[in-house]
Formats: sequence, C-alpha cells, structure tokens
Amino acid sequence: MTVFAILRDAWFFYSRHFATIARLCLPLILLESLARLAVDQLFGKDALPAQELLVGLVFYPLYVGALILYIDARSRGHAPALRDVLARALPLWPALAVLTGLGTLLIMLGASLFVLPGIWVMVRIAFAEYLLVLRGLAPLAALKQSFLLTRGHFLLVLGCVLSLLLPLWLLEAWVSGLQADAAVRLLLDGAVGLLQLLPTVMLFRCFMLCTEREPARD
Repeated sequence: MTVFAILRDAWFFYSRHFATIARLCLPLILLESLARLAVDQLFGKDALPAQELLVGLVFYPLYVGALILYIDARSRGHAPALRDVLARALPLWPALAVLTGLGTLLIMLGASLFVLPGIWVMVRIAFAEYLLVLRGLAPLAALKQSFLLTRGHFLLVLGCVLSLLLPLWLLEAWVSGLQADAAVRLLLDGAVGLLQLLPTVMLFRCFMLCTEREPARD
C-alpha cells in the first residue's frame, strides 16, 4: 500500500462522511476556537504557550476520541448514533488528555534539539491515540506500543504525515496571520479545524494496515 492509496482511501471516507463528521466534531472545534479567542482577549500578547496547550487539552481529546470511535465503527459496518459515540468518548478524555500532553512535550523536546528529531518523534507516536482509544492502553503504554508498531513502517507513516500536515500547517499559519474580526476568525478556525481531521482519518487507515498482520493475541 502506497501513501497515495492511503490518502485516496482516507479522502473517500472523509468526503463521504463529511456531514456526519462535521456534526460530531465541529461544535467542539468551535468551542475550542472560542476559548482560544477568550484567552487572546484576556491576556493579549501576555498569553503563554501553556495556556494555548491547556485549551487544546480540554477539547482536542474529546473530538478526536469521538472521531476515532466513529471511524472504527463505520469501518466495521456499524452506524452508531452520534450521542452514543460522544458518550463513549467522554470517559476516554482524561487518558487522551494525558497522552496529548505527553506527545506534545516529546515532539517539542525533539524539535528543540532540531527539526528532524521532532518529526521523527511525531511519526513514531502517530499510532498512540488509536492504541489508547481502540485497545484501551494507558498513555505511556500506547506511546511505547506506537514506537514498536511504526518500526519498519517509518517511511510510510512519514509520507502520510507530511503529505497532509505540511499543507495544513501552511494554511493554519496563513489564517493565523490574517487580520479579521472574531466572527470571521471563528469561521476560519472551524474550517481549518475540520480539515485537520483528515490526517486522523488517514492515519487510522495507515494504523489498520500496519497492524493487520500482527500476531493474534489471547
């Protein structure tokens, strides 16, 4: 399986289920954007990066956990009600928040040494969220298992990550630099946030391909 084939499959799923994904995740994405705007209004240039990270830790684990559960259900032929998906995602929030915080710190540590170590860490922990949500692993165990699973698949996962994240990073940087009022910025953040869910769909496909030949477990 090539990066292009995985991207094609991910786009097919994302576009086919876009309306449902938007109904599931967009309200939380907009709440996250509102919280960021509130932080900017309250603290202005004095806002710390840690405050931005905390806002992300509140909302990101909820909608990403829900999205992973939804993708998994649809891939198995089920069509769960969105309220049921959110109900299942809510108990996962504490562990996902811890995992998100640890992953962010690892990537920042790698990036502080040089850009390439940061990208290397990002690739090696790319499966951690799926392992936590779908297999019930604890945050540290999910990170460790992701390192093991990406061994031998590094270039494939790297291609999947960079093919989508680089354009999205450029788009996010462009949107952040725009001078717009709060309503327009909220709409732009919502649109960018929905696009940033596509890598989650793509990496789910990559995760399934990389784990389908794992030895059976008791």
